[in-house]
Amino acid sequence: MLRMLDGIQGEYLEELLRSGKVKDVYAAGEDELEFVFSNRISVFDKIIPSEVPYKGETLCRTSAYWFGVLEKLGIQTHFIKLTPPNRMRVKRVNVVPDYSQLGSNSKNYLIPLELVTRYFVYGSLWDRVRNGTVKPEQLGFASGHEVKLAEPLPDPFFEVTTKLEKVDRNLSTEEALKISAMSNDEYEQMRELCFKIDDQINSRVKRHGLIHVDGKKEFAFDGDRAFMVVDTFGTPDEDRFWDSAEFDNGKYVERSKEFVRQFYRDSGYHSRLMSAREHGDAEPPIPALPQDTISQVSRIYIKLFEDITGESFR
Repeated sequence: MLRMLDGIQGEYLEELLRSGKVKDVYAAGEDELEFVFSNRISVFDKIIPSEVPYKGETLCRTSAYWFGVLEKLGIQTHFIKLTPPNRMRVKRVNVVPDYSQLGSNSKNYLIPLELVTRYFVYGSLWDRVRNGTVKPEQLGFASGHEVKLAEPLPDPFFEVTTKLEKVDRNLSTEEALKISAMSNDEYEQMRELCFKIDDQINSRVKRHGLIHVDGKKEFAFDGDRAFMVVDTFGTPDEDRFWDSAEFDNGKYVERSKEFVRQFYRDSGYHSRLMSAREHGDAEPPIPALPQDTISQVSRIYIKLFEDITGESFR
């Protein structure tokens, strides 16, 4: 069924395939999809009942910038074109939620993993250090080292979570290989590709007074079973950034969605949510953001877009 897009006469797409936490995905023929980036915002796998002005546009335009960077490096992506202000045309791959249907000869499918690269002890990694589930030695520190919040890691830390499950969960290498139908060599290639992309992110944002703290990436296999970067990356939703001048003064000023996560940590909501999940209780609904916080978040997204791309938002 055709659907009018954004109420603009003549702008039609095929059926809505999925309405996600952040973007709506439409069919655009057999081989392409159209991403429509919304102003919705989510944290801890919960959609917040608040919209952030211009968030969708900044994410879409920032993503298009990074896809252009990868194209110049010869790294394959699913990106086809940007349709301002908040739409992106991409190549279509199969999404296979039943892992058993994937095999070593499968092609043109979304790899059901999220790849996380970390450069500082922060976020959920800090939570796991504090509760003892991640030891200093696993992060490259000497035995007995007292890990501190926001401490730089001796070496980049790589981990994998699920992509297609309701709540993301961390995976061992063995389980990641099993559910994705990848070989050890392919897994290592994908890991190295993550760090190659981060080398570009780290060096480019450093020029604009930013520190790249960590980030998430997703991949698919194309029709020849070659890697293709998909979804989005290098944005304030997928990655954390700090102000480098503030960091030099002993502060870590959030320049990403981490600002929102911290709001819910400070309010106590995060603790209540994690407790409910741990005990199998009903999850508490996430409250809306205050209006002044919404305005702050909107400014963070716009400023980060400008700092990363060097372009003026308007």
